[in-house]
Amino acid sequence: MTGNFARRQFILSGAVWASVVLGLAACGSNLRKSDDDGPVEVAVEAGRIRGTTETGVGVFRGIPYAAAPTGDLRFKAPVPARAWQGVRDANRFGPMPPAGDPQRNEPSLDVGITNGGDEWLTLNVWTTNAGGSRPDLPVLVWIHGGGYTTGTSADARYNGAALAKRGVVVVTCNYRVGVEGFAQISGAPANRGLLDQIEVLRWVRDNISVFGGDPGNVTIFGQSAGAGSIACLLTSPLARGLYRRAIAESVPGDLFSGALAEEIGGAIAQQLGVRPSIEELARFAPAALAEAARSTRRDQWGARAVMTTGFAPVIDSVSLPESPWRALARGVARDVPLIVGHTQHEYNSQILQKGGFGAVSATDVDEVLGLVPGGADAYRRGYPELDDAHLYEVASSDLIFRMPSLHLAQAHTGAGGTTYLYEFLYNTKGAGSGHMAELPLVFGTVESSAAGVALYGKPAPDSALSLAEEIQSRWVSFARGGDPGWPAYTPAEKLTRNFDAASSTGRYRETVSDDIWNGTNFDPIVIES
Repeated sequence: MTGNFARRQFILSGAVWASVVLGLAACGSNLRKSDDDGPVEVAVEAGRIRGTTETGVGVFRGIPYAAAPTGDLRFKAPVPARAWQGVRDANRFGPMPPAGDPQRNEPSLDVGITNGGDEWLTLNVWTTNAGGSRPDLPVLVWIHGGGYTTGTSADARYNGAALAKRGVVVVTCNYRVGVEGFAQISGAPANRGLLDQIEVLRWVRDNISVFGGDPGNVTIFGQSAGAGSIACLLTSPLARGLYRRAIAESVPGDLFSGALAEEIGGAIAQQLGVRPSIEELARFAPAALAEAARSTRRDQWGARAVMTTGFAPVIDSVSLPESPWRALARGVARDVPLIVGHTQHEYNSQILQKGGFGAVSATDVDEVLGLVPGGADAYRRGYPELDDAHLYEVASSDLIFRMPSLHLAQAHTGAGGTTYLYEFLYNTKGAGSGHMAELPLVFGTVESSAAGVALYGKPAPDSALSLAEEIQSRWVSFARGGDPGWPAYTPAEKLTRNFDAASSTGRYRETVSDDIWNGTNFDPIVIES
């Protein structure tokens, strides 16, 4: 099992890091009141900031929403940013938070990011109405993915200019990841990365009007770990009232029990010869903690823990009192309209990182099929046409993203919430409809980001550009008034928007997997004996 574990850990790490490598091209659009390029100033609560304009869209980068989480504030809940004197430059992204794996934190990739520094907790704003007299634009707040262990708002895929031109204010943010954000540490609040996101929403409530945004019309949206964060924000009592709608793209089922999170945190500390407390772990630089986390073997807690990055939100009485799936089924967010969906072949990118379908081993297949409802028999019966490698892809996609996304929709709908379900089917270059494939379309960065060009080419086909127009239009329509333009999901009809070269609306396509997973609960991952 040792070799397979190392391989699996590499696959997950490589897939997450590849997404960051592809995204970290220069992401620059900068606003003023006119369509001419030039500086623009606004006053937020902490002080004045100066951004720039570009073709009528203004960008303010690297705005601190919380104080640097270092020194006495390390491993603590975020506190609002300290006020500054004069005018603060807002033309460069804030530094990337320390990644959960030091090999993913290469400074050569930090294009357009403030060099060094520990002011990780920053956000960025795109708007066409900075300083406008009528702050009535809908607001979209983006939470990036990265397996709860890496990521940055400087990713070129997340350039908010195209969405802003459609009449919304776009906010993207950094938050703590890895040990800094999600390790269970004695004396520290749990889910510090989620607390950072909630602090972003408080900042938006208090400041977004100076950018022309309506603080009463905020939609939170995110992908992968960002979508998992959205599910948690729907659940957290600390986030209630800070947003109006939500979009979750490819929701992971990763959620830790308190006992598992404590075991992982203790094992990381043990690598360094200390206890998992604030006082002792704060003696180490983030890179040392990340290295210790990378060296910690997750197979000691069971096969399901191996399928995670080692970090995930944890059940906690303050910030996340119960599983989002159970909470939504109780109706805790029934007043929040929700879009949720997934790509068709979520696990394709991970398999490609491993070397392709030919590199999938019998052990890989057996381990994944041992984690799904009904085991190997259910999947072999349900998908008799698939060879083992492709069965591995379907089962892994279901386990990690597809079924958690579907069940979130079902839980929300079952409690009386309004839910819109989608599946992304577009066949990209070499990766099919894999994980993250929709991101350049959502942000309109198909031809302006490295990831977009890798997936769609340059020039991109008209079908991809048309689909980008459709998705952006539907996301903005939802942010504006709660209706993306296709029928809501119901248990009887299961209507789903199928995003493709020729999009359509019809009954949910993944009926076999839906049947296999019927009645399954996505409860926190526990320690396996």
